Amino acid sequence: MGSAEQRDLAGPTPDTPRHHGQRMPSDPTPERLPADTRTWVEFTDPSDPDHILRCDLTWLTSRWTCIFGRGCPGIYASRPDDGCCTHGAHFSDEDDERRVREVSTRLGADVWQLRDDGLRRGVVETDEDGEHKTRTVDGACVFMNRPGFAGGAGCALHTYALRAGIHPLRAKPDVCWQLPIRRTYRDVTRADGSTYLEITVGEYQARDWGPGGHDMDWYCTDSPRAHVGGQPVYVSNEAELRELVGDPAYDELAQHCQAFLAAQLPLTVHPATAAATAPPR
Repeated sequence: MGSAEQRDLAGPTPDTPRHHGQRMPSDPTPERLPADTRTWVEFTDPSDPDHILRCDLTWLTSRWTCIFGRGCPGIYASRPDDGCCTHGAHFSDEDDERRVREVSTRLGADVWQLRDDGLRRGVVETDEDGEHKTRTVDGACVFMNRPGFAGGAGCALHTYALRAGIHPLRAKPDVCWQLPIRRTYRDVTRADGSTYLEITVGEYQARDWGPGGHDMDWYCTDSPRAHVGGQPVYVSNEAELRELVGDPAYDELAQHCQAFLAAQLPLTVHPATAAATAPPR
Protein backbone atom coordinates (compact mmCIF):
# COMPACT_ATOMS: atom_id res chain seq x y z
CA MET A 1 0.00 0.00 0.00
CA GLY A 2 1.15 3.54 -0.64
CA SER A 3 -0.13 6.81 0.70
CA ALA A 4 -2.75 9.36 -0.19
CA GLU A 5 0.13 11.48 -1.46
CA GLN A 6 1.48 8.62 -3.57
CA ARG A 7 2.56 9.16 -7.15
CA ASP A 8 3.03 6.11 -9.33
CA LEU A 9 6.64 6.57 -10.43
CA ALA A 10 5.92 5.02 -13.81
CA GLY A 11 2.21 5.40 -14.25
CA PRO A 12 -0.94 7.32 -13.39
CA THR A 13 -1.32 9.48 -10.32
CA PRO A 14 -3.98 8.68 -7.73
CA ASP A 15 -5.82 11.94 -8.30
CA THR A 16 -6.07 11.24 -12.02
CA PRO A 17 -6.80 7.51 -12.31
CA ARG A 18 -6.70 6.35 -15.90
CA HIS A 19 -8.62 3.49 -17.42
CA HIS A 20 -7.53 3.42 -21.05
CA GLY A 21 -9.75 6.47 -21.56
CA GLN A 22 -12.76 4.62 -20.15
CA ARG A 23 -14.74 4.69 -16.95
CA MET A 24 -13.52 3.39 -13.61
CA PRO A 25 -15.32 0.06 -13.09
CA SER A 26 -17.66 0.03 -10.12
CA ASP A 27 -16.78 -3.55 -9.15
CA PRO A 28 -20.33 -4.06 -7.87
CA THR A 29 -19.90 -7.69 -6.85
CA PRO A 30 -17.55 -8.93 -4.14
CA GLU A 31 -16.70 -12.25 -5.79
CA ARG A 32 -13.15 -12.87 -6.90
CA LEU A 33 -12.61 -13.56 -10.56
CA PRO A 34 -10.91 -16.87 -11.36
CA ALA A 35 -7.40 -16.34 -12.64
CA ASP A 36 -5.96 -19.81 -13.22
CA THR A 37 -5.52 -19.60 -17.00
CA ARG A 38 -2.04 -18.21 -17.44
CA THR A 39 0.70 -17.83 -20.00
CA TRP A 40 4.23 -18.27 -18.69
CA VAL A 41 7.66 -17.72 -20.16
CA GLU A 42 10.88 -19.39 -19.05
CA PHE A 43 14.34 -18.10 -19.90
CA THR A 44 17.86 -18.37 -18.56
CA ASP A 45 19.00 -15.49 -16.37
CA PRO A 46 21.53 -13.57 -18.50
CA SER A 47 23.58 -13.00 -15.33
CA ASP A 48 23.68 -16.64 -14.19
CA PRO A 49 23.32 -19.72 -16.43
CA ASP A 50 22.32 -21.78 -13.40
CA HIS A 51 19.19 -19.67 -12.83
CA ILE A 52 16.02 -19.96 -14.90
CA LEU A 53 13.32 -17.30 -14.65
CA ARG A 54 9.71 -18.50 -14.85
CA CYS A 55 7.45 -15.47 -15.26
CA ASP A 56 3.68 -15.04 -15.44
CA LEU A 57 3.07 -12.94 -18.55
CA THR A 58 -0.67 -12.81 -17.91
CA TRP A 59 -0.06 -11.02 -14.61
CA LEU A 60 2.88 -8.89 -15.67
CA THR A 61 0.98 -7.48 -18.66
CA SER A 62 -2.21 -6.86 -16.66
CA ARG A 63 -3.36 -3.34 -15.81
CA TRP A 64 -3.33 -3.80 -12.05
CA THR A 65 -2.37 -0.73 -10.02
CA CYS A 66 -2.53 0.20 -6.34
CA ILE A 67 -5.72 2.18 -5.75
CA PHE A 68 -5.17 3.08 -2.10
CA GLY A 69 -6.79 6.45 -1.49
CA ARG A 70 -8.79 6.31 -4.70
CA GLY A 71 -11.38 3.62 -4.23
CA CYS A 72 -9.60 0.87 -2.30
CA PRO A 73 -12.15 -0.68 0.11
CA GLY A 74 -9.48 -2.38 2.23
CA ILE A 75 -9.03 -6.10 2.66
CA TYR A 76 -11.49 -6.07 5.60
CA ALA A 77 -14.89 -4.43 5.38
CA SER A 78 -14.66 -3.50 9.06
CA ARG A 79 -11.48 -1.46 8.41
CA PRO A 80 -11.86 0.14 4.97
CA ASP A 81 -9.24 2.83 5.57
CA ASP A 82 -6.39 0.40 6.26
CA GLY A 83 -5.86 -0.84 2.72
CA CYS A 84 -3.72 -3.94 3.25
CA CYS A 85 -1.95 -2.59 6.36
CA THR A 86 -4.17 -3.98 9.11
CA HIS A 87 -1.75 -6.66 10.33
CA GLY A 88 1.53 -4.81 9.92
CA ALA A 89 4.40 -6.22 7.85
CA HIS A 90 6.59 -9.25 8.55
CA PHE A 91 10.27 -8.71 7.83
CA SER A 92 12.01 -10.93 5.30
CA ASP A 93 15.33 -10.95 7.16
CA GLU A 94 17.49 -8.98 9.59
CA ASP A 95 18.64 -6.54 6.90
CA ASP A 96 15.03 -5.71 6.08
CA GLU A 97 14.23 -5.03 9.74
CA ARG A 98 17.41 -3.02 10.22
CA ARG A 99 16.62 -0.79 7.22
CA VAL A 100 13.09 -0.03 8.38
CA ARG A 101 14.26 0.72 11.92
CA GLU A 102 16.88 3.13 10.56
CA VAL A 103 14.48 4.88 8.19
CA SER A 104 11.96 5.31 10.99
CA THR A 105 14.43 7.51 12.85
CA ARG A 106 14.37 9.98 9.95
CA LEU A 107 10.60 10.44 9.89
CA GLY A 108 9.32 13.74 11.20
CA ALA A 109 5.97 14.40 12.80
CA ASP A 110 4.84 15.98 9.52
CA VAL A 111 4.88 12.59 7.75
CA TRP A 112 4.32 10.13 10.62
CA GLN A 113 1.17 10.47 12.67
CA LEU A 114 2.20 7.92 15.32
CA ARG A 115 5.79 9.10 15.60
CA ASP A 116 5.73 9.75 19.34
CA ASP A 117 4.25 6.32 20.03
CA GLY A 118 6.64 4.64 17.61
CA LEU A 119 9.74 6.26 19.08
CA ARG A 120 8.62 5.63 22.63
CA ARG A 121 7.41 2.03 22.32
CA GLY A 122 9.28 0.89 19.22
CA VAL A 123 8.22 -0.07 15.71
CA VAL A 124 8.83 -3.82 15.87
CA GLU A 125 6.97 -6.60 17.68
CA THR A 126 7.16 -10.40 17.76
CA ASP A 127 4.15 -12.43 16.67
CA GLU A 128 2.89 -15.69 18.17
CA ASP A 129 5.27 -17.66 15.91
CA GLY A 130 8.31 -15.70 17.05
CA GLU A 131 8.59 -13.73 13.79
CA HIS A 132 9.44 -10.03 13.78
CA LYS A 133 7.01 -7.59 12.18
CA THR A 134 6.04 -3.94 12.32
CA ARG A 135 4.05 -3.19 15.45
CA THR A 136 0.31 -2.64 15.23
CA VAL A 137 -1.39 0.21 17.06
CA ASP A 138 -5.17 0.36 17.46
CA GLY A 139 -5.69 -2.28 14.81
CA ALA A 140 -3.25 -1.27 12.07
CA CYS A 141 0.46 -0.86 11.31
CA VAL A 142 2.33 1.73 13.38
CA PHE A 143 3.38 3.42 10.12
CA MET A 144 -0.20 3.69 8.89
CA ASN A 145 -1.34 7.33 8.99
CA ARG A 146 -5.06 7.47 9.68
CA PRO A 147 -7.62 9.54 7.74
CA GLY A 148 -7.58 13.20 8.73
CA PHE A 149 -3.84 13.36 9.40
CA ALA A 150 -2.45 16.62 7.98
CA GLY A 151 0.48 14.80 6.38
CA GLY A 152 -1.82 12.52 4.43
CA ALA A 153 -3.35 9.12 5.09
CA GLY A 154 -1.40 5.99 4.24
CA CYS A 155 2.10 4.67 4.76
CA ALA A 156 4.42 7.12 6.51
CA LEU A 157 7.46 5.35 5.08
CA HIS A 158 6.08 5.73 1.55
CA THR A 159 5.30 9.40 2.07
CA TYR A 160 8.77 10.05 3.51
CA ALA A 161 10.44 8.33 0.55
CA LEU A 162 8.55 10.38 -2.02
CA ARG A 163 9.31 13.63 -0.22
CA ALA A 164 12.97 12.65 0.13
CA GLY A 165 13.24 11.85 -3.57
CA ILE A 166 14.01 8.15 -3.15
CA HIS A 167 12.07 5.15 -4.36
CA PRO A 168 9.74 3.71 -1.67
CA LEU A 169 11.43 0.31 -1.95
CA ARG A 170 14.42 1.88 -0.19
CA ALA A 171 12.29 2.74 2.84
CA LYS A 172 9.48 0.20 3.20
CA PRO A 173 9.55 -3.42 4.41
CA ASP A 174 10.31 -5.86 1.61
CA VAL A 175 6.85 -7.41 1.65
CA CYS A 176 5.22 -3.99 1.29
CA TRP A 177 7.08 -2.86 -1.83
CA GLN A 178 7.02 -6.30 -3.44
CA LEU A 179 3.29 -6.91 -3.13
CA PRO A 180 1.42 -7.95 -5.12
CA ILE A 181 4.37 -9.36 -7.06
CA ARG A 182 5.48 -12.73 -5.75
CA ARG A 183 8.98 -14.17 -6.14
CA THR A 184 9.63 -17.77 -5.14
CA TYR A 185 12.56 -20.17 -5.52
CA ARG A 186 12.72 -23.88 -6.32
CA ASP A 187 15.66 -26.23 -6.82
CA VAL A 188 15.05 -28.36 -9.92
CA THR A 189 16.83 -31.54 -11.00
CA ARG A 190 16.66 -32.40 -14.68
CA ALA A 191 16.39 -35.95 -16.03
CA ASP A 192 20.13 -35.94 -16.76
CA GLY A 193 20.94 -35.10 -13.15
CA SER A 194 21.90 -31.49 -13.74
CA THR A 195 20.29 -28.87 -11.53
CA TYR A 196 19.21 -25.27 -11.66
CA LEU A 197 17.49 -22.70 -9.49
CA GLU A 198 14.02 -21.79 -10.73
CA ILE A 199 12.96 -18.24 -9.88
CA THR A 200 9.24 -17.72 -10.32
CA VAL A 201 7.81 -14.22 -10.65
CA GLY A 202 4.04 -13.96 -10.59
CA GLU A 203 0.94 -12.60 -8.92
CA TYR A 204 0.56 -12.68 -5.15
CA GLN A 205 -3.01 -13.89 -5.01
CA ALA A 206 -5.26 -13.93 -1.95
CA ARG A 207 -4.80 -17.69 -1.57
CA ASP A 208 -1.03 -17.22 -1.36
CA TRP A 209 -1.55 -15.68 2.09
CA GLY A 210 -2.53 -19.15 3.32
CA PRO A 211 -5.71 -19.81 5.29
CA GLY A 212 -5.88 -16.12 6.26
CA GLY A 213 -6.53 -15.23 2.64
CA HIS A 214 -10.01 -16.69 2.90
CA ASP A 215 -10.85 -14.19 5.64
CA MET A 216 -10.29 -11.19 3.40
CA ASP A 217 -13.42 -9.40 2.26
CA TRP A 218 -11.66 -7.92 -0.78
CA TYR A 219 -8.32 -8.31 -2.52
CA CYS A 220 -6.98 -6.09 -5.26
CA THR A 221 -5.33 -8.39 -7.80
CA ASP A 222 -8.49 -10.24 -8.73
CA SER A 223 -10.78 -7.19 -8.68
CA PRO A 224 -11.53 -5.17 -11.83
CA ARG A 225 -11.62 -2.08 -9.60
CA ALA A 226 -7.82 -2.23 -9.32
CA HIS A 227 -7.10 -3.09 -12.97
CA VAL A 228 -7.19 0.51 -14.14
CA GLY A 229 -3.49 1.26 -14.50
CA GLY A 230 -2.26 3.43 -17.32
CA GLN A 231 0.55 0.96 -17.98
CA PRO A 232 1.01 -2.81 -17.64
CA VAL A 233 2.53 -4.10 -14.41
CA TYR A 234 5.93 -4.84 -15.94
CA VAL A 235 6.24 -1.12 -16.77
CA SER A 236 4.55 0.50 -13.76
CA ASN A 237 6.52 -1.77 -11.40
CA GLU A 238 9.78 -1.72 -13.33
CA ALA A 239 11.86 -0.59 -10.34
CA GLU A 240 10.48 -3.37 -8.14
CA LEU A 241 11.05 -6.02 -10.81
CA ARG A 242 14.59 -4.84 -11.44
CA GLU A 243 15.26 -5.11 -7.72
CA LEU A 244 13.80 -8.63 -7.65
CA VAL A 245 15.49 -10.17 -10.69
CA GLY A 246 18.30 -7.80 -11.68
CA ASP A 247 18.70 -5.48 -14.66
CA PRO A 248 19.73 -8.03 -17.34
CA ALA A 249 16.85 -10.39 -16.48
CA TYR A 250 14.36 -7.52 -16.38
CA ASP A 251 15.47 -6.27 -19.79
CA GLU A 252 14.83 -9.70 -21.30
CA LEU A 253 11.55 -10.06 -19.42
CA ALA A 254 10.36 -6.73 -20.79
CA GLN A 255 11.02 -7.97 -24.33
CA HIS A 256 8.91 -11.08 -23.68
CA CYS A 257 6.11 -8.93 -22.24
CA GLN A 258 6.16 -6.62 -25.25
CA ALA A 259 5.99 -9.56 -27.64
CA PHE A 260 3.20 -11.13 -25.62
CA LEU A 261 1.12 -7.96 -25.73
CA ALA A 262 1.68 -7.60 -29.45
CA ALA A 263 0.36 -11.13 -30.09
CA GLN A 264 -2.09 -11.37 -27.21
CA LEU A 265 -5.25 -13.46 -27.58
CA PRO A 266 -8.41 -12.70 -25.56
CA LEU A 267 -8.08 -15.85 -23.45
CA THR A 268 -4.65 -14.78 -22.21
CA VAL A 269 -5.75 -11.43 -20.78
CA HIS A 270 -5.92 -11.30 -16.98
CA PRO A 271 -9.63 -11.80 -16.14
CA ALA A 272 -9.78 -8.72 -13.90
CA THR A 273 -8.20 -6.56 -16.59
CA ALA A 274 -10.62 -7.99 -19.15
CA ALA A 275 -13.56 -7.17 -16.88
CA ALA A 276 -12.27 -3.67 -16.22
CA THR A 277 -11.86 -2.88 -19.92
CA ALA A 278 -15.08 -4.50 -21.13
CA PRO A 279 -17.56 -2.08 -22.70
CA PRO A 280 -20.64 -1.19 -20.60
CA ARG A 281 -23.61 -3.47 -21.04
